[in-house]
Amino acid sequence: MKANQFIPLKRLAYMTCIGMFIVVLNGALVTKTGSGMGCGTDWPLCNGKFVPAYTIESMIEYSHRFITGIVGLLVLLTFILTLRQAKDKRDAVLYSSSTLLFTIVQAIMGALAVVFTQNPPVMALHFGFSLLAFASSFLMCMAMRKYAQGQVTHRNQAARPVQEVFRYGVWFTLLYTYIVIYVGAFVRHTDSSGGCMGWPLCNGELIPELTGGTLIAFMHRIAAALLFVVVAIMAHFAYHHHKDNREIQQLGIWSMILCAGQIVSGALVVFTITDMNTLLFTSLLHTVLICGLFSVLCYMSIRVWQLRELPQAESSSESMSTEG
Repeated sequence: MKANQFIPLKRLAYMTCIGMFIVVLNGALVTKTGSGMGCGTDWPLCNGKFVPAYTIESMIEYSHRFITGIVGLLVLLTFILTLRQAKDKRDAVLYSSSTLLFTIVQAIMGALAVVFTQNPPVMALHFGFSLLAFASSFLMCMAMRKYAQGQVTHRNQAARPVQEVFRYGVWFTLLYTYIVIYVGAFVRHTDSSGGCMGWPLCNGELIPELTGGTLIAFMHRIAAALLFVVVAIMAHFAYHHHKDNREIQQLGIWSMILCAGQIVSGALVVFTITDMNTLLFTSLLHTVLICGLFSVLCYMSIRVWQLRELPQAESSSESMSTEG
């Protein structure tokens, strides 16, 4: 298949990724405005009506359902078109399938949270699956961008393969990032953001009394601080040990920038916690940076797997030069 034949699928993948990003932001808006029960315990109707009575909470919650439904159709269309036009591209099929799977899972969890009592650990997982759906759609965009540009293989861009230790380090960073994100979502869904007032100290103490919401918020801070260290180490090795691979270097740099931005935005959330209007902005900014960091690390994890060994052509040439 010619490269330009992938352009419609690439455009659809971009639309889906943007849509998934809006879904994640809209979900964060629902949480921050306390609109999760804006439609009562009815689903898919809102307070028993197809078009609910106008209240801020009901409109925010219902708009989230509506947008999720539209984006869900885009996800399904992307999956079908991928099977029809790019079924021989295993990575594209995997990414579109993952996006569809995680979208369905997060939609089901969202519906169950409405019908039954909202449980903070479950709601935190709901955000986690939404993030996985967005990251999968982002990976789909990156894959289709390469195919639309005529890059048949993903392995011919590095002079040397990445080291095994570095590959495992990137995967560990991704896993730990997801854990920190889950803890952060748990903080939001348990209303523990006010458990640690002030920054970097918590309630004016280096180690506060670890009870209730203070314990949850403090553990998130510690986890986030350790994440910064982990990402910094990974970015250091990406930049200084892969000078022949500009892509890996750039991914390391972006990971560091987004992680630092996430910590700064987390501090801003604390500083603006008493101003609801400003808090809404800083909270959404925090979510945007989370999406960016996690997606970059997901893509980096895929790239270090694809670059785990030399392309065949380079291996053959090196072997011939050694024999000579």
